[in-house]
Amino acid sequence: MASTRLAGTDGVSLEAAKMREVLRAAGHEVWYLAGELDPDEEQGVLVPEMHFARPEVRAFTERAFAGEGLDPHLTREIEEAGVRLAARLDPVFEELNPELLVVQNAWAIPMHLPLALALWRLVQRRRLPAVSHNHDYPWERPRFARSHVRPLLDRYFPPDHAVVQLSINSIAQRELKERRGLDSLLLPNVMDYDRAPPGFDAFNADFRETLGIRPGQLLLLQPTRVIPRKRIELAVDLAAELAARDPVLLVSHAAGDEGQDYRRGLETYAAERRVDLRFAHEYVAPRRRFSGQHKVYSLWDAYLHADFVTYPSRYEGFGNAMLEAVWMNKPLLIGRYPVYLSDIRPKGFRFVEVEDRITPEVVGGVTRLLDDAELRRSVVEHNRALARRHFGYDALRRVSRTALEQARTRAKEVRWPA
Repeated sequence: MASTRLAGTDGVSLEAAKMREVLRAAGHEVWYLAGELDPDEEQGVLVPEMHFARPEVRAFTERAFAGEGLDPHLTREIEEAGVRLAARLDPVFEELNPELLVVQNAWAIPMHLPLALALWRLVQRRRLPAVSHNHDYPWERPRFARSHVRPLLDRYFPPDHAVVQLSINSIAQRELKERRGLDSLLLPNVMDYDRAPPGFDAFNADFRETLGIRPGQLLLLQPTRVIPRKRIELAVDLAAELAARDPVLLVSHAAGDEGQDYRRGLETYAAERRVDLRFAHEYVAPRRRFSGQHKVYSLWDAYLHADFVTYPSRYEGFGNAMLEAVWMNKPLLIGRYPVYLSDIRPKGFRFVEVEDRITPEVVGGVTRLLDDAELRRSVVEHNRALARRHFGYDALRRVSRTALEQARTRAKEVRWPA
């Protein structure tokens, strides 16, 4: 399973871990190959050149998406870098000798152009069955709308019919067919709803105290990265409307790959609205550990202590925070983003929805769930039952099995280059 990063709490890494869990349970041996891995990863090969944040990779990305019009010189540089990276990865493939490759988003979002070329080169050379698990396509992100390397995008993001494609929502599935003529299997993001969520214990009992949250304060959890499309300013507005409850708005993740400007703007806006905004990425991680003099709690510890979850996104490939909040039996404020409206809302979930601003109706919906324990219990139980039916591990098992079977069949049938 290869990607530029398989670590932390980003959606791609989380979904890759779930797929690995299901594949292992089915008897497969699964190795990670990426430019960033979690420190305790035991079955993984770290290749730093695969990371999207390396200066030379960022330089390619910045040049490629700085305007329109074909740049043959840049295209040639990227192709040459892909050849070098393939040569770097070839000994790893020789040692692991994989029978099948699952590429997690590196053939979908063009954040590491040479890596996509390198992986495709290795697949062709080894005639390797391959699955492309596509979480974000280039046309879904405005920053990739204009390009100097359009032929590369059309060729490798994702590659052609020799690879089995997985789309995470029906909108992306339809767009892939219309834009590239490629069919794909639909694999929504999932959670293991047959497993009970974690509870309070000796490790997480002091979570609020460690984060400086006073007894009685309302804890609103924003379990996302700090990037503009998450619209965290709406969560700030909700906290401001709930000022009488002395709220803390806790953001669990770091800013990620889109810079610090949005975070600084949020801090200013929260100060103006007199909202207690906290960024907790140094205290929240995928797994518990100790860092220096303080604990690092799991993301589930943060959910467990939250009174309400905010997720007012403008756009999501699917919606991991929605699945997580439902699994943790938490009420949720959710943005009416396109995939929510097409693939999630029609199932009948009961969330507080927000459009473009926090209205009195939104505040009323939140306060009713905060104040009425019986209503809150009914809502979270209803949501969990629906999620188990539509977005549980059974779907992941079924689609993964089909994808692997199709990949093996295609690898035998395709006419590989000599």
